[in-house]
Amino acid sequence: MPGSVRVYVGLGANVGDARATLTEAVAALAALPGGALGGISRLYRTAPVGVTDQPDFLNAVVALDVPAVPDAATGATALLVQLKELERAFGRRRRRRWGPRELDLDLLLYGDVRLAIERPPAGAPLSAAMDPTAATRLLEVPHPSMADRLFVLAPLSDLDADLVPPGWTASVARRRDALASSEPDAVTPIATWEPARMEWR
Repeated sequence: MPGSVRVYVGLGANVGDARATLTEAVAALAALPGGALGGISRLYRTAPVGVTDQPDFLNAVVALDVPAVPDAATGATALLVQLKELERAFGRRRRRRWGPRELDLDLLLYGDVRLAIERPPAGAPLSAAMDPTAATRLLEVPHPSMADRLFVLAPLSDLDADLVPPGWTASVARRRDALASSEPDAVTPIATWEPARMEWR
C-alpha cells in the first residue's frame, strides 16, 4: 500500500470463547482508520508463560499496513493507544501481569524502526493498576520479549519466515526453530485463516 508502513500485532486470549474473540479482533484491526490487513497467521494453542496456573492461550499474529507518518514514534504511539482501546472494548480487565486475558494485543514491529519511548497514559498496560512498574514501562519496538516467546515467533514466522527484525542478527524462523528444539510442545497450530470467511478453520 503506498504511503503505508507494515506493522505486526500479536494477539492472545484465554478467557471465554478465545477463538471467537481473536476472530473478532482481526476484524477490529482491519477496521482501524486507514489500515489494511496484510496477512493473518495460523491460530496456535500455547502453554501459558510466567503464570502457569491458568488455561492455555490461543495466539496469532496479524500483519497490518497502516498510514505512514513523518515521525515513526508518533505513529507507533498512536497505534499503541488504538490497541489498548480495543483491549478495553473487548472487556479486558485489570489483572496481574501474565495472568488470564480476555484479549491481549502487542505491538511487535513497526516497520523497520527501533524505538524506546515513553508511553502516554492511554497506552499504559492494563496491568499498571496492580503492577506500579508497568505504568512506567517504555514502549519498545521491536517488542523486547518477542525473541524469547515461541507463541510470538511461530505465528510471526507464518507471515514472514525470513524477516530479521531491527537489531536482530537472525531471522524469526531461525529463532523459532532454536526455541522449539527445547520447547517442542509449547505451541501447536490448530487452525488456518480463511480470508473468504474471515475466520480460522
